[in-house]
Amino acid sequence: MNEAEMTVPHFFMCPISLDLIKDPVTLCTGQTYDRSSIEKWLAAGNLTCPVTMQKLQDPSMVPNNTLRHLIDQWLQIGPQFDPVYLSTIDSLASLKKILESGEASLEYKCETLQNIQALTEESQSGNSSLFQLGFFPLLLELLFGKVESRLSEGSAKFAEQALSCVLRLLSLGEYECLNMLREESKLESFQFLFDQGTSKIKRGLCQIIEAISSSLETRELCAKLGKNRKLLKGLILLVHQTYGASEAGIKAISALCCLESNRENMVQEGGINGLLTYIYDAQRHERNLAPKAMATIELLLGLESAKEALINDPNGIKALIKMVFRVSDHQGSESAIRSLMIICTDSLQAREEAIGAGVLTQLLLLLQSQCSGRTKTKARMLLKLLGSKWDEEPKHL
Repeated sequence: MNEAEMTVPHFFMCPISLDLIKDPVTLCTGQTYDRSSIEKWLAAGNLTCPVTMQKLQDPSMVPNNTLRHLIDQWLQIGPQFDPVYLSTIDSLASLKKILESGEASLEYKCETLQNIQALTEESQSGNSSLFQLGFFPLLLELLFGKVESRLSEGSAKFAEQALSCVLRLLSLGEYECLNMLREESKLESFQFLFDQGTSKIKRGLCQIIEAISSSLETRELCAKLGKNRKLLKGLILLVHQTYGASEAGIKAISALCCLESNRENMVQEGGINGLLTYIYDAQRHERNLAPKAMATIELLLGLESAKEALINDPNGIKALIKMVFRVSDHQGSESAIRSLMIICTDSLQAREEAIGAGVLTQLLLLLQSQCSGRTKTKARMLLKLLGSKWDEEPKHL
């Protein structure tokens, strides 16, 4: 059908030219324009986004292939284009304008987020629709764009809802926008929310930390977070809180420790002690992340400071021994054994403490269990290191 014969949906129109977008490109603000129009705008010396008027920290343009595909479909099939989908996109575009408005109240924006969630939950393509309309950078800007002196009840409610939407969009695996947190003011806002926020906000921010730590696109940001001692201390404190919050803290700590440069700071801020306390106090029916905590400890034991922290912790050796043999499962056993070998190889004190705490019994129980052959091999090696005569697999205790 001829383009001139159809009414162009407004979200297919360039905000600058008000014509149908031919070559859609998206700025760092999440706004999409026709390439020729935005290039003219920038060439005229403008350094802001025409719609939001935000200063462009990064003037680069990213092709919006999803929107291009939708426009091509619309041009080909015209009136037969799914009217329900068009209506959903139109509604989302209108709701986005409310979130962008500086005049809308916080309460109204909370209602808007609820409406967005309801609309997108009804649609299989809800998350991709939000992404193509630029909601991801907008929500991040609303969350971290300004530093407040205190977190009001309304602000906390809005942050919880906005984070819920952000976490849904993170499932699409597009993490580049998170690099806005490299700006000091936005990282300060992130820290403020982490310090003052509800348990739900803290858990959401921990998931963002996990995402940052998992992508090469955000590697520099991950390193920046690892230098933020206040944030590291906050994550370690979170480990001691209620179930759910502590689990989120464990995951975030483990994720940050995947980057080698972050490990020393994590140890210095008490990471070893926090993880050991989590394991030592673990209840089998709920502390299902003890194996992850154990694996993180093993990773950190490549540092001399971590070895020293573990040996000096009153419950350090006991916590490792607790992980050697667990009746419910053997997850974490091999990591615990390897960690004990690292500690006991160079420390007579550690060997004596381990024997006194019952490690030999735990190892013998493990050897009689259904754990893997590799884990049993490690167990025999540790028995030999500890000078036990039980370096052969026993038939009976």
